[in-house]
Amino acid sequence: MVVSKMHKVVQMRAAINQKLMETGKREECLKELLEAKLIECGIEPMSPHCKADS
Repeated sequence: MVVSKMHKVVQMRAAINQKLMETGKREECLKELLEAKLIECGIEPMSPHCKADS
């Protein structure tokens, strides 16, 4: 039962990752997730002049 659920999670992540790569949004989404996690941990977001140009 646990293995089946884990397999479904892995399949879902792969499908989402594939769609993000197809649409060109993968990197943008990863940056947004990273920034949200850093803020959640109490780390202030970088100022605009410190961010890399995309």
